Amino acid sequence: MQFLVYILIYPFLYIISILPFRLLYMLSDVLFGFVYYIIGYRRKTVRHNLRLVFPEKSEKEINAIAKKFFHHLCDMILESIKSLTISEAEITKRFQFKHIEEIHKLEKANRSIVLMCAHYANFEWIFIAQRFVNHKGYGVYKRLENKYFDRLIKRIRAKYNTDLITTKETIPTLTETKKRGELTINGFISDQSPKANKAFHWKEFMGIKVPVHTGAEMLAKKLDMSVVFFAVKKVKRGYYETTFKTLAVNPKDFKNYDITDQFLKLVEQQIYEAPEYYLWTHKRWKHKDKVPAKFQ
Repeated sequence: MQFLVYILIYPFLYIISILPFRLLYMLSDVLFGFVYYIIGYRRKTVRHNLRLVFPEKSEKEINAIAKKFFHHLCDMILESIKSLTISEAEITKRFQFKHIEEIHKLEKANRSIVLMCAHYANFEWIFIAQRFVNHKGYGVYKRLENKYFDRLIKRIRAKYNTDLITTKETIPTLTETKKRGELTINGFISDQSPKANKAFHWKEFMGIKVPVHTGAEMLAKKLDMSVVFFAVKKVKRGYYETTFKTLAVNPKDFKNYDITDQFLKLVEQQIYEAPEYYLWTHKRWKHKDKVPAKFQ
């Protein structure tokens, strides 16, 4: 059944991927109308999240941000599909890097690197960074249920020397690379919500106390990897700029969760500057009323 779904859907994805960007964004505009007005995909969730973190904004302002967000979401979905066939020249033109020297400094110091980012702007195209760094790349991801699409995603990333590994594979894989003396750069999307009963740390995020993932920081300390934050900024439709900021060269010098807290503050800055590019469909604040006594 999985293979049947794959062979039925893949041709449509491929056709979309070879569209010129002008037509791609025309299709995105149509998709927006379908997703926002007809299906109403998670529209209530998005508005609820926006009201929670921006209580000072009017309903008109909330609705305006929500619409801009759904426009961006549709763009990002189609840009992700475009990854199937986009040329290296095209993607390097559209996804540029500032302060890449932060990575190069750590490479020269023979430091492996943990890259932390949020669900903000187009985080999908970061894999092209492998063309500008020397370390072997790994990206932590959630395996797709359909094994054929899962293989496809891995194959796309592998074109640029990045291997995708699941959360369960992360520690054994990176421990083994360390034993071999291999230097790596490892991407973590670290702003999602962990299960409340398994959280080691709770912190205010956008003014609301929530459980936060600390896995990237803990792994960096365990394997002695430097930590770098990368922020993606949407310059204009189809064009992005990524900035790197070193959070910790030697993470063991920091108290537990200090690096994670730094990361969250930087993510907040991104959101306040342009809230429409954050992934508001996530139920990020669903545990806000379940704060354990020891974290209050």
